[in-house]
Amino acid sequence: MLIDHVTIKVRAGNGGKGAVAFSNIKMTLGPTGGSGGRGGDIYLEAVADLGALRRFRAQKSFAAEDGMHGRQSFRDGHVGADLVLKVPRGTVAKNIETGVLFELTKLGERVGVAQGGKGGKGNFQYKSSRNTSPKQSQPGLPGETVTLELELKLIADVGLIGLPNIGKSSFLNEVTNAQSRVANYEFTTLEPHLGAYEGLILADIPGLIEGASSGKGLGIRFLRHIERTRILFHFIDAGSSDPVKDYKTIRAELGTYNKKLLEKTEYVIIARSDTVDESRLALIKKSLRSTKREILSISIYNPEEMQRIRVVLNEILKDLEIPKTA
Repeated sequence: MLIDHVTIKVRAGNGGKGAVAFSNIKMTLGPTGGSGGRGGDIYLEAVADLGALRRFRAQKSFAAEDGMHGRQSFRDGHVGADLVLKVPRGTVAKNIETGVLFELTKLGERVGVAQGGKGGKGNFQYKSSRNTSPKQSQPGLPGETVTLELELKLIADVGLIGLPNIGKSSFLNEVTNAQSRVANYEFTTLEPHLGAYEGLILADIPGLIEGASSGKGLGIRFLRHIERTRILFHFIDAGSSDPVKDYKTIRAELGTYNKKLLEKTEYVIIARSDTVDESRLALIKKSLRSTKREILSISIYNPEEMQRIRVVLNEILKDLEIPKTA
């Protein structure tokens, strides 16, 4: 199961306290207390693993290492180790207390979310000509404690959208090396799946239904994944009794959730064309001309149609200037 929304609490390391110490050795009498070490910081780092948020399902609290306390003989405490939490590329992290957002859109990108506390001064730092035997020191400062809301928004070049059980998963499996689950019932896809076609990333978004933007079916949980796709492949079932209504249903949900989704480049894909005769297919294409979108029909059992869709994918690769994989 893909975990795409979690809330966690993180605490950066506390600073170590400064020491109060004195030398008892003749000719070196005086304060020798070292300062405390700084506490470790906490970072988020973007990785390719889409399931990276899964670890936060059971563990909700994380802390970086505290700085060590200062010691005698001028020995400062060691700095606490930083803590790096891995999150999927495309994660948006929100600081609940401040409302500040951090977006990680590139692999290896790292952002600091909580700063470690500064170490306290040891009594050696207070020595002066007027205070040769200081007995004061500083406690270390506490590290920042932050509540983070982590939300994964997939980053893909092409998003596959449409009503449930209309062949999106079969298409993804056919043109990429993805292994999406395929079955003849609604909501087979319960989480997004990614596949790569020559370097072009395709995302199979779980099927939407009327009312999805208000929480029906799989709700808005997956609508947000469409926000970061560049192009939409809108699948319509060739066996539908009203293809235009199906198209408008999905478009209405997209617009209700975020009107900017309606501005994305969109192709209309009539899926499972092998289930209807040519005259019915021609009528479906005619009825969908009002969408003013490029219309393609496909069947994974029709090599000519699959080759036609690959030509479109290659054109998208060229337009987006994505280098083909070897």
